[in-house]
Amino acid sequence: MVRDRLDYYNQFYQFKVGQISIRNQRTRWGSCSAKGNLNFNYRLVLIPEKLADYVIVHELCHLGEFNHSADFWALVAKAMPDYREARRELKKIKLSSLC
Repeated sequence: MVRDRLDYYNQFYQFKVGQISIRNQRTRWGSCSAKGNLNFNYRLVLIPEKLADYVIVHELCHLGEFNHSADFWALVAKAMPDYREARRELKKIKLSSLC
């Protein structure tokens, strides 16, 4: 699921993606390393697809902007113009409640 969605959204960016890992992260939905490796929480399969897509796009965009600057959010908006709504909804979900 993650790989397919990552490939789909990377059509907009063409970023070089390193390793992709699915993990049992307790506090994060995803993360990006300086080496271009992307980590995703296995609980993404338990939330609505639109929210999982937001996490995937968010981490993918860190390959272009390794920060949360205005340029970063412009990259996110390129593939997901309504990302703000998904971000708000995601913040309402507690990772610990999805065990």
